[in-house]
This record gives sequence, structure tokens and C-alpha cells, in this order.
Amino acid sequence: DAPIESLNETIIMLVVLGLIDVVMISNLLIMVIVGGYETFVSRLNLEDHPDQPEWLDHVNASVLKVKLATAIIGISSIHLLKTFINAGNYDEKVLIWQTVIHIAFLLSAMAIAFVDRLMPHHPAHD
Repeated sequence: DAPIESLNETIIMLVVLGLIDVVMISNLLIMVIVGGYETFVSRLNLEDHPDQPEWLDHVNASVLKVKLATAIIGISSIHLLKTFINAGNYDEKVLIWQTVIHIAFLLSAMAIAFVDRLMPHHPAHD
């Protein structure tokens, strides 16, 4: 990246998008760590605790997959938006490939959600 010599609307927008991207990646990591532990290792027993995330009430492997897919789409969207805001600095092939990869993420997430809806859901047994 070139050094910033003056602030303008585009640079501020790119910085804000970078911050949003970092927050979304952090949330993704927390979701994977807590959801994976809750699903595959041991229950956290946070019922009625004020800090319990709402999604942790009904977390299982399939719910975690769908949530991860949507988080990845959000992160990919931020990267794609940053690329298009700064499109003059990128080669056309880079723009096309980033769009194709984002569409692949979208289609994959829709397929995961569709398969999740087709699967029979059994009530959780504690």
C-alpha cells in the first residue's frame, strides 16, 4: 500500500471497512471457538446467564456450519467492497476472480443451508 498523503472520503471509507473486517473476523473466531467447544467437547451451562449469546441456545454442527458460511460471506463482501472502491488500482482479472470467488461462497452457503433444511432435525436431549 502507498503512504497516505491526504485524507479523503475514499480513504476514510477503506479504513472503516478494514475495521469492520477485523471485527467480523474476530466474531468468526469467537463463534468457532465457543460453538466448537459447546458442540464437540462439553456444554458450557450458561443457561439464564446474562452474557450468554442467543445463538448458543440452539447450536449444533449444522447450525454452526450455516453461521460460519454466512460470516465468511460477510467477510468476503467487505473485501469485495474494498476492492471495488479502490478498483482503479486493481487489474480487471483480479476484480473478476474476486467476484467469482464471492459468488462461489454464496452458492456454497445456499447449498449448506438447503441441505440443512432437508435433514431431519431431532430435539436436543440433555
